[in-house]
Amino acid sequence: MSVELHFHGAAGTVTGSCYRVVHPHGQFLVDCGMFQGNKTVRDLNYKPYPFEPEHIAYVLLTHAHIDHAGLLPRLAHAGFSGPIHATAPTNGLSEFLLEDAAGIQESETERANRTRARRGEKLFDPLYTREDADKTLGLMKSHDYGDWFEPGPGVRARFWNAGHILGSASIEVEVETKDDNPIRILFSGDLGPDEKVFYKGPEAPSDFDYILSESTYGGRNRADYTLEQRREALRGEINEALGRGGNLVIPTFAVERSQELLHDIGTLIKSGEINPQRVFLDSPLASKVTGVYTKYSAMFEDMELTADELFSDERFRIVESVEESKDINKIRGGAIIMSASGMCEAGRIKHHLRNNIARSNATVLFVGFQAPGTLGQIIQSGADEVRIHGDRYPVRASIRSIGNYSAHADHKELIEWVAHRLPAHGALFLTHGEDESREAMRGDLMELGLGGDQIIAPELDDYFELRAFGIAARGAPEKRRIDTRQFSRDWNNEYADFSIRLGQKLHAAQSDADRLELMKKLQEVLGA
Repeated sequence: MSVELHFHGAAGTVTGSCYRVVHPHGQFLVDCGMFQGNKTVRDLNYKPYPFEPEHIAYVLLTHAHIDHAGLLPRLAHAGFSGPIHATAPTNGLSEFLLEDAAGIQESETERANRTRARRGEKLFDPLYTREDADKTLGLMKSHDYGDWFEPGPGVRARFWNAGHILGSASIEVEVETKDDNPIRILFSGDLGPDEKVFYKGPEAPSDFDYILSESTYGGRNRADYTLEQRREALRGEINEALGRGGNLVIPTFAVERSQELLHDIGTLIKSGEINPQRVFLDSPLASKVTGVYTKYSAMFEDMELTADELFSDERFRIVESVEESKDINKIRGGAIIMSASGMCEAGRIKHHLRNNIARSNATVLFVGFQAPGTLGQIIQSGADEVRIHGDRYPVRASIRSIGNYSAHADHKELIEWVAHRLPAHGALFLTHGEDESREAMRGDLMELGLGGDQIIAPELDDYFELRAFGIAARGAPEKRRIDTRQFSRDWNNEYADFSIRLGQKLHAAQSDADRLELMKKLQEVLGA
């Protein structure tokens, strides 16, 4: 029996990371992440797994971000009971991230069910519960970077620093085959950029049979910058925003991005370069995650301020309670408001956007990647109006973006990472990226000496039969779980856009007669 590699997520999209390896002694997963993006993509989280969870022996986890770990509680609920192997910091972060994700699932399902009940519609169960998250946390095992371990018969693995977030790892795996030629595979996980405030760049050995490389920023290069230049760019954005007289709203993630932003904002305040009235990190996760960062602070580099120094400034507030979060909405200007989620799809950031986005003196600053179809991407792309919690809001705030806070390597850094991992005797798989990003990397990868047939961009649920000397066969499911064309923009996005444009057209009409005529024409089209 050869080894099979299945792509159950992060294939043609940047979320839902999940790879399954089937080998002579069983099968295991690398990551089990949640799909994020438009409604059609998110619906994948509720569809049946394309495998039997109880047959999975164990999971190797690259890092704690929800798009890599967020479906582990559902996996446990569905029958998985094996160990989950990760670094100690990843397990420390997962304790809070998975519990928070379960709380969001329960509260959002409860809110949606109230609406369904009023309509007489069927009620739904949450994707998973806090109980499922607690069960998952009991399965986690910790390993140090660089140490070989044997998660199960016929397999050994070790973690390498990926430079993405605290505890993030690329995973080196050796899988035995019946012909005594082990297959060596490297899973990149998410890779960090060269310049990070907390720790050094990605590491891993070279010379593999197969390499899986993320491609989130394929085709996109950020300007080269130092940490000092990054702070200078942030200083300019903050002072311009506060100079407009309104609030500065920054959608961010509870892990890594928030800590880096807080550190740089604190450094700028200490040096007198910015003077906000208040700085809010509105996230129930913030203090818990910051505690994990403090625990592992010996791993960090380039720290200008300690956590104690940072939060000694009376202007800083970490907000946990709902009441405190609501009080922020009373502030009309002079505040920096950071809140999750980073792509504006859930959480308290939607409330802060709702209260600021229609104000011409306010600013919304994006500091990270916005997946297609998310509210963040729609705002960033220049929409005149957006829907938040079902209501329409005009976009009058200044919309700004800064790329130097991305936790992902850009195009040049991805190519350099691959170059240092070669050769890949069998194939290089491009994952965790949109098709345009993966195609943008192809030309530069071929210049490294890879043949065109060695660079593969798998689609969702494709699988490959691997041998040490190359791919023996490629397969695809009889029916895919999603029309992959809807990864970037689905019918829900189109419907929301159509509704907004129709409303604008009706309000712009010269008379009620014109409005009635437009509606009559639309009804004729619908009738046809």
